[in-house]
Amino acid sequence: MYGYIDQYLRYLAVERGLSLNTLEAYSRDLRRFSSWLDNKGSAFSPVEIQPDHLTAFISNLRETGLTARSVNRTVAALRGFFKYLLRDKTIPSTPMANIELAKVWMTLPDTLSREEMERLLNGANDDSPSGLRDRSMLELLYATGLRVSELLSLKINDVNWHVGYLVVIGKGSKERLVPIGRPALVWLNRYIDRGRQQLLGGKSTQHLFLGRAGNPMSRQAFWKIVKKYVKRAGIMKAIYPHTFRHSFATHLLEGGADLRAVQAMLGHADIATTQVYTHVTRGHLKAVHRKHHPRG
Repeated sequence: MYGYIDQYLRYLAVERGLSLNTLEAYSRDLRRFSSWLDNKGSAFSPVEIQPDHLTAFISNLRETGLTARSVNRTVAALRGFFKYLLRDKTIPSTPMANIELAKVWMTLPDTLSREEMERLLNGANDDSPSGLRDRSMLELLYATGLRVSELLSLKINDVNWHVGYLVVIGKGSKERLVPIGRPALVWLNRYIDRGRQQLLGGKSTQHLFLGRAGNPMSRQAFWKIVKKYVKRAGIMKAIYPHTFRHSFATHLLEGGADLRAVQAMLGHADIATTQVYTHVTRGHLKAVHRKHHPRG
């Protein structure tokens, strides 16, 4: 098993360009599975592994106190591993075929409702240079579903101002195009025209969003900004860096967006990662059904 795992990790590094952190996490997950098999008292080859082995292993992870997020990441690592072996014709079929994230204690993402998001965005109504920056950052984050690190690393030239999209360098140095949308583009233009030059303070930089003294904004500074507007909007939910990203994806799917299109905008390598949001929207659809159907 370990030899196949090493081959898969080399494939992810060379052909998929995954980051070192992701490779290390996948390596830990897959080696944990291989060690678990070894402890069963028999040396398993990939072709001998059955769905029951995987179900028992995943159950064991949960019993040892591993978080739901870590369990789901392990499932994703195993799914990718067996898909690779299937494509390489090492195995005739994948034992992961009928094992879904939802069946292993999936933690659904925290999201804001559309009304909560509107309150949060509208609360950023300060016309000062920093206020224009804050509103444009929040609007852009919700409009594009960017990771916070991607937002803060944006350069002026990453924005196509005429067509209205971003060129984003995501995980594994993968480039993707993301539409901005009219409201976010309007606020971005206001920030560029009336705010950014003042925040520069005489400095020269290509970074789009600036903090103190014209320096690129840090994650800590941005998170303070988010918490300020969450409090101003009277939102009592716990808000995390990915809340805007989760809300972006959920609201798109609720509106009927294609899952593959959402995957492309989020920059997910595996559509299984995007599918977590379909469980959120199914809950939304059930709530609509209960509210409006005469037999709901």
